[in-house]
Amino acid sequence: MTTHFPPSQISGAGLGLRSEHYQDILTHNPPVPWFEVLSDNYLGDGGQPLHYLERIRENYPITLHGVGMSLGSADPLNLEYLRRLKRLANWMEPAYISDHLAWISINGCYLSDLAPLPYTEAVMEHVAQRIIQAQDFLEQRILIENPSTYVAFNTSTISEWAFIQGVVDKADCDLLLDVNNIYVSASNHGFDPLNYLNAIPTERVKEIHLAGYEEQEGYLFDTHGYQVHPPVWDLYQTALERFGAVPTLIEWDTDIPSFEVLMAEADKADAQIRMMANKRSKKVI
Repeated sequence: MTTHFPPSQISGAGLGLRSEHYQDILTHNPPVPWFEVLSDNYLGDGGQPLHYLERIRENYPITLHGVGMSLGSADPLNLEYLRRLKRLANWMEPAYISDHLAWISINGCYLSDLAPLPYTEAVMEHVAQRIIQAQDFLEQRILIENPSTYVAFNTSTISEWAFIQGVVDKADCDLLLDVNNIYVSASNHGFDPLNYLNAIPTERVKEIHLAGYEEQEGYLFDTHGYQVHPPVWDLYQTALERFGAVPTLIEWDTDIPSFEVLMAEADKADAQIRMMANKRSKKVI
């Protein structure tokens, strides 16, 4: 396909592409630097979603973000899923392909949510080998996203951040760092989110996610259905200070608001990114 933007050109604060906003985007051509596409929604052989995606891709860079690799499962990798994903990537030329550090399938049965992993050396090796397999099949490096979790395994022997550090090192993959997920998990499990951030290798972080959580009785629930909360904005500022002006996505998946509300959230993130970029450029001078 012919595009106006090279695959690697993403910066600033992007938005998740949702069907509710197709017409807004095509009619008004809003100043969004890039869109993240939920790849699982576009793996078919045709139809209206792919039609709209192709038109939007002509004017905007994209990334592909999925939930279907099931990288933590004991099942074999779903090669048909990867084949369809590779076909989509070859067509749409995304800047990045990403999925989650979790599992969704066992014995061929699929869950409706992302399930957590025990953090051990053996599981680390297992997941890393599956990421290597996926990368070899797709013929490109992928990003893995840190989860939000509500339970912990008593068999875990290392911290989540040490587990992630080991996985990306062994698999030679990159990270989609979800700052909201860090805050949610830190609150739910009682650890310091700054310890998490400080352990993440800076050169691996290629994209950041921001989203809104819901306060439940005794825990935080990662719904992606609200504006970003103030403590997550604060943690995001710390993340930018450590990792630099990393492209950032406003993620909103439930109770999707108007496009203007999403743009306002992206503007907040973009202001912080520009501020960090200016600080770093002054230091270089």
